[in-house]
Amino acid sequence: MKKYCNNIYQLMVIASMIVISGLTACTDDLEGLNDNPLRLTEEKLAIDYANVGAFLPQMQQSIYYNNDGGNWKYQLQQNLNADIYSGYLCPPTPFRNGKNASNYFLVDWFNWPYKIGYSDVMGPWSEIKELTRESSREFYGASLILKVAAMHRVTDVYGPTPYSEFGKRGQFIEYDSQEEIYNQFFSELDTAVNLISTFYEEYPEVKSISKFDFIYGGDFSKWLKWANSLRLRLAIRVSNVDPALAKIEGEKALSNAYGLLETNDDIVQVDQPAIGHPLSEIAYSWGDTRMGANMESILVGFNDPRLAKYFAPATDENVIASGDVYKGIRYGIDIDSKDDRVGYSNIGEAFNLENKFSVPWLLMSTAEVYFLKAEAGLRGWANAGSIQNNYETGIRMSMEQWAAEGSVDDYINNDSNKPIDYKDTKFPEYDEDAVSEITIKWDEGASNEVKLERIITQKWIAMFPEGAEAWSEFRRTGYPKLLPLEVNYSNENTIGKVPNGEFIKRLPFNREEYDNNIEGVESGIEKLGGSDNAGVRLWWDTGSNNL
Repeated sequence: MKKYCNNIYQLMVIASMIVISGLTACTDDLEGLNDNPLRLTEEKLAIDYANVGAFLPQMQQSIYYNNDGGNWKYQLQQNLNADIYSGYLCPPTPFRNGKNASNYFLVDWFNWPYKIGYSDVMGPWSEIKELTRESSREFYGASLILKVAAMHRVTDVYGPTPYSEFGKRGQFIEYDSQEEIYNQFFSELDTAVNLISTFYEEYPEVKSISKFDFIYGGDFSKWLKWANSLRLRLAIRVSNVDPALAKIEGEKALSNAYGLLETNDDIVQVDQPAIGHPLSEIAYSWGDTRMGANMESILVGFNDPRLAKYFAPATDENVIASGDVYKGIRYGIDIDSKDDRVGYSNIGEAFNLENKFSVPWLLMSTAEVYFLKAEAGLRGWANAGSIQNNYETGIRMSMEQWAAEGSVDDYINNDSNKPIDYKDTKFPEYDEDAVSEITIKWDEGASNEVKLERIITQKWIAMFPEGAEAWSEFRRTGYPKLLPLEVNYSNENTIGKVPNGEFIKRLPFNREEYDNNIEGVESGIEKLGGSDNAGVRLWWDTGSNNL
């Protein structure tokens, strides 16, 4: 597997290696051999960590990809799969003559989540691992958090994947089962928290990674909050398939002294003004993504104040004449011409071309963490707090994050607004009745299943535009309830096979792996259950919420 690095970072690495070589070549002093290799020294500060730190930006910018301004890579990594399947967005463009990912005709776009995960995350991580064997523990700790944050998205797309044997030399690399991978995630978060916390407690004022940290500017207390919050996310993810493990890991996150994301100052987002947000180009330059019909049904039905922040009013004259302000595109239909729906609602002003360099790339919101805590409480985990309070605080955090206008209290206490029927203004054959009766206001007397639907529906709203996590949570819980497909072309090739009336469960394994690591792929297929197609459930996708 190849290692990739931006040219600028390669130059930094080469330069720093020259400095290090000069320093070591000019002294015969052997006294340092007995020093603690983890101890921070003036010499280490003078080197400025460029040799190891240069790889951190690439990892940060490749989780939600835009490491080199290659917006098309993000389009293939996520926008043309998870952003659609989550119900957030839909292309107006009839890619591949109208048969494409939006109606389950799978093509080789699905290679890209794998390719980016391994070339742009696992590659740099392996470099950091080698460079920090005896020093710079905090860098390695941060790299582990980034690795888990990125690679849980990869396994949540495909299922089994090479992980524990990454970098192994040999004829093939065996795939780990998703259960094995998740257990390693939890172990790696243990290591990361230990490494960073011990460094932070010893050197509380030192921000050694600040020059390379586009998320928190070197604030290790926030990295620890993120690690705990990420653990809670993953614990909730496995709560249906392994409730005992989920409870242990979830309660570990909930009780850690460094806490979880708590205010909107803690949001995990990559702030890199030199490279614009990929959705800006895809939406406003290429016109290749628009509001999803499910977003319209739920946000318009709820009269949600975030609607005007997430999406722009439709410009299509037929929609305007109908009296509708916002109009989404339903996925799982036939689209013949881009002109038919390109005037439906674009993503919001925050993402337009004027703002593309100022809008950060969201990896995890504080609102999401409060909804995770609400579900943890629903499942009876210790230290989760009040379910209702966490649910309502999650809504408040999201409204604050987006500076949504209107009364948050009125929204939280609304017990009548529901998702609305979907009407395709120009193509009524794709009209569809609303599929949920869920309302906003917390109801303590509701069943646990209805409570979960309410929690996940609001979490889904709050996580926008992070389609990867939203798609995973939809597969895990079945919420929010999404409009069914009218058109399903998955049976026209052997890698689709999503039964009519069901939703896609995963993406098939990277086709290049079939050419270069066939024995590994075969081990993955066996651990997946015997078939590599889009209708196979992942390990944590049990079809039951186990409440």
